[in-house]
Amino acid sequence: IAYVLARRRFWGRSLVDLAVTLPLILPPTVVGYYLIVLLGRRGLLGRALYELTGFTVAFTWYAAVIAATVMALPLLVRTVRAAIESVDRDLERAAYTLGRSELRTALEVTLPLARNGILAGMVLAFARALGEFGATLMLAGNIPGKTTTVPLSIYTAVQTGESGEAVALVAALTALSCVVLIRANRLGARAA
Repeated sequence: IAYVLARRRFWGRSLVDLAVTLPLILPPTVVGYYLIVLLGRRGLLGRALYELTGFTVAFTWYAAVIAATVMALPLLVRTVRAAIESVDRDLERAAYTLGRSELRTALEVTLPLARNGILAGMVLAFARALGEFGATLMLAGNIPGKTTTVPLSIYTAVQTGESGEAVALVAALTALSCVVLIRANRLGARAA
């Protein structure tokens, strides 16, 4: 998606950009609602999936993964797009004059030169997915042993008065988030 948005001009490009970026701006519960409308058992895609296979995405661990992915995708796409756009087009043109196809040029020139930005985007997206709460709660629920994530466990621990468990989970998530942020900053500095 990032490559296409960075290197292609096409009708509807701004709509694709809007659709990819919207989860960054909307409240997570709104994104979760849209995911239910789309993937729930009676949803636009969920109904067909259920009728064909008997499987429903909602309230499964797949739903937690989908919600986290949708919420993290804007950070990944925007960071990777900026990294690809920063690659000198003259280097790509030189590869074309040497007989490289667009695919080979992308794989051998563009993506390697954008590598640190791509890695930084992946790290930021991972960090965002790690902390996802609202959309996950809406689509996957908070079913112990089935769809509970660390943020949902923290919420449950606070609600049930288990402050020791909440503090331990908060400390672990904070430490992991600090490591991820430091790594992303180092990758971003190398990309510049």
